[in-house]
Amino acid sequence: MNFTRWSARLPGTQRRAAARTETALPTDRRGEGSVPAARVAGPADGAGPVPAVDGLPARDVLDRVPALVALVHGTDHRLAYVNEAYTTAFGPRATGAPAQESLPELAELGLLPLLDQVLRSGRPRTLKSRRAVDGRSYTFTCTPVAEDGDGAVLVFATDVTDHAEAAERLRASERRQRETAVTLQRSLLPQDLEEPDDLRIAATYQPGGTEAAVGGDWYDVITLGGGRTALVIGDVMGRGVRAAAVMGQLRTAVRAYARLDLPPHEVLQLLDGLAAEIDPNQIATCVYAVHDPNEGRLVYASAGHLPILVRDEHGTVSRADEPTGPPLGTGGWMHASGSIALLPGSTAVLYTDGLVERRNEDLDEGIAALERALAGATGSPQVVCDRLVRSAGVTADHDDDVAVLVLQHPARTGPDGELFRGAALELLGGVEAAPRARAFASGVLTSWRFPTELHDLGVLATSELVANSLQHGIPPMRLRLRRTDRRLIVEVTDGDDHLPRRRRAEPADESGRGIAIVATIASTWGCRRTPGGGKAVWCEFLLPKPRP
Repeated sequence: MNFTRWSARLPGTQRRAAARTETALPTDRRGEGSVPAARVAGPADGAGPVPAVDGLPARDVLDRVPALVALVHGTDHRLAYVNEAYTTAFGPRATGAPAQESLPELAELGLLPLLDQVLRSGRPRTLKSRRAVDGRSYTFTCTPVAEDGDGAVLVFATDVTDHAEAAERLRASERRQRETAVTLQRSLLPQDLEEPDDLRIAATYQPGGTEAAVGGDWYDVITLGGGRTALVIGDVMGRGVRAAAVMGQLRTAVRAYARLDLPPHEVLQLLDGLAAEIDPNQIATCVYAVHDPNEGRLVYASAGHLPILVRDEHGTVSRADEPTGPPLGTGGWMHASGSIALLPGSTAVLYTDGLVERRNEDLDEGIAALERALAGATGSPQVVCDRLVRSAGVTADHDDDVAVLVLQHPARTGPDGELFRGAALELLGGVEAAPRARAFASGVLTSWRFPTELHDLGVLATSELVANSLQHGIPPMRLRLRRTDRRLIVEVTDGDDHLPRRRRAEPADESGRGIAIVATIASTWGCRRTPGGGKAVWCEFLLPKPRP
């Protein structure tokens, strides 16, 4: 194509500049033959000759460039030209044939529809990093070339194999790192949830999508004894192996602190200090809750975490919004405990922000959507888990980790209800308190049809715990007996917060053997401080399994 035909397609200013260049050239330099260098004025005298654009030997240049170049004409993309680099990569090509025949490698890469788009739109298109039949990767740029009476497309392919291989190595390294983090996190999460007598529980964890490093979401269920259950869910800020490792340390610490049977806010206070020691730059949100079937409530404390949702037996959903303190690791804050009703027939949901937080959406809108989904969710805890995750639109490529913990306090009726019974007696001081407690326990255990051996052990444990409370405690005092389908629980509460401990009594001692006797005959025993400054001392007996 000569200089005049190229310059005619340029915008006005550029076309006038090109015209001036052409006018400055000798006549024999405006044709399409070999063109000598043109003389162009420069800043210094004696400037050397500079070749005009129209004088560059285009075919010779294209033959020498290392990139792959091909020129096709018309709607059937007839091959007009390929350079040496192209024939070196894919072999010689016969010109004049349609690209489907002459350039089969372009057809295999799906480049022919792209050529059609370039012809129709008159705009260049680029196809990035495609592996060709020669095993190497190329980036193809297709540029329209307007010819008289016929459309043409210049195909320019750059070898990006080294870049593509480096990118693939980087992606493989990221996948391995993510797999390591996911494996670590899953190994730190509970493999099998503990199963409390009074609750039915299910949990779901889904790591973030394949392009994101795994986060530090975690949950746990801890049986505390005496029929009580601790539930915890948290989220360590940050991503990757470090977040998973911090999560594992916090989860282990929670299980240790839970064994102390402390109120929820005291557990969070201990965790706050530990989180700052583990990594001063790492913070985490957490909710720690305790369910006591005798109280019918969920007592909880929150460190910057999202509110617990509770659906009652009528389908009404409530939020446990207050109190909420700052995240763990910030320090300088006194956490407080709150409570929300969890009566028979209720369902509670603890979750992390990946379930409700979305870009460009208010967080409260996500929580409100979760409330609506929970209001209509029925079935087993696992079914409720799955429905909530689906309703939130969480898929395998979700960009954030998601953890959900669902617990139900079932309303038991009929024969199942007979397996869950409770009885309580207010204890008044005096010498008659212990005999009255023994008589009460004997009557209750007889009505529950316990075998003789278990009946006698229950009465003995009642006698020792009541005697301990009468000697070392202060009013008000209460005896509580409770049975589930798996165990018998005997608990005595009083107004003194001094916790008993098991000790070895000397032969001459007249007291100090009560707790030792209880620890010997019972499956397990424990004590804890109660709200208001008192304490509770309890023991459990495992029930014999029914015969098949």
